[in-house]
Amino acid sequence: MEYRLLGGSGLKVSALGFGTATFGGSNEFFKGFGSTEIEEARRLIDICLEAGVNLFDTADGYSEGRSEEILGKALAGKRDQALISTKSGFATGPGPNDEGSSRFHLRRALEASLRRLATDYIDIYHLHCFDALTPIEETQETLNRFVLEGKVRYIACSNFSGWHLMKSLAVADRCGWTRFVAHQVYYSLIGREYEWELMPLALAEKVGALVWSPLGWGRLTGKIRRGMPLPKVSRLHTIAPEGPQVPDEFVFRVVDVLDRVAADSGKTVPQVALNWLLQRPTISSVIVGARNEEQLRQNLGAAGWKLSAEQVAALDEASEREPVYPYWHQRKFFAGRNPLPV
Repeated sequence: MEYRLLGGSGLKVSALGFGTATFGGSNEFFKGFGSTEIEEARRLIDICLEAGVNLFDTADGYSEGRSEEILGKALAGKRDQALISTKSGFATGPGPNDEGSSRFHLRRALEASLRRLATDYIDIYHLHCFDALTPIEETQETLNRFVLEGKVRYIACSNFSGWHLMKSLAVADRCGWTRFVAHQVYYSLIGREYEWELMPLALAEKVGALVWSPLGWGRLTGKIRRGMPLPKVSRLHTIAPEGPQVPDEFVFRVVDVLDRVAADSGKTVPQVALNWLLQRPTISSVIVGARNEEQLRQNLGAAGWKLSAEQVAALDEASEREPVYPYWHQRKFFAGRNPLPV
């Protein structure tokens, strides 16, 4: 397993991380990901540790906290081998202060996550989303205090826009507080918007990307192909409609090339899609999930090798889409001054 620095920090994370949204399955939405319970979770985590995976990602909003509980129990006796990444910000109850990034909510959320995970510290603590109602100074000061208390080692964010992230970094720098070292983002061969602004920002500010849903909400698992019906039992029926909508023809175009590259390289379609991400700038870790041991071992096979430059170029071309304004304007009229494909 390859290890990479997490942004501008000195923390090394495995190039592939393990996402535990499949743990618990407490409602219909998360059952679409999976319903892994403790014994199976222990087995999957053992496989990850044996393969060199050290990053395990969860959130307090996954299955009403059940994901955190199961992860904590499955890591019993192995806590020192694992880096735990969790998040807060989404609603965890019906009250007016049961969501967001206020000092009030973050404090309660952190203490609850620590209890569920059966640990006294979180390695990487994320804001799950940007809270426009809470002053950034209040949020960043609270996160900084968590670090000073030793309850959090590193802080990160997730699903921020460019100005959200830059404003947060600027406030932290101005006040001398701990800054975000990572940003958990949606990025895949059929969702490359991360490249338009967030990737250049991440390069400039040394913010590592932790990629979620790297297989495009299940569309790049090899189960979707031109002229073939969707599998009868698949999260493509339940989870994918909740995510970004992608034209079928565009998916087929990308999958056609994935199929060719997979055949040439002797790898599977998901392994090729994941390996493409591992070669992109700013990527600290690609978070993969699995319902069972077979899926996990296949996903772990995405590491330890590299696509050729020609294969990467073919995938780049197939997945290229014209960006929205102002990025198409920057690309067309000022491309020579921009080293990235934005």
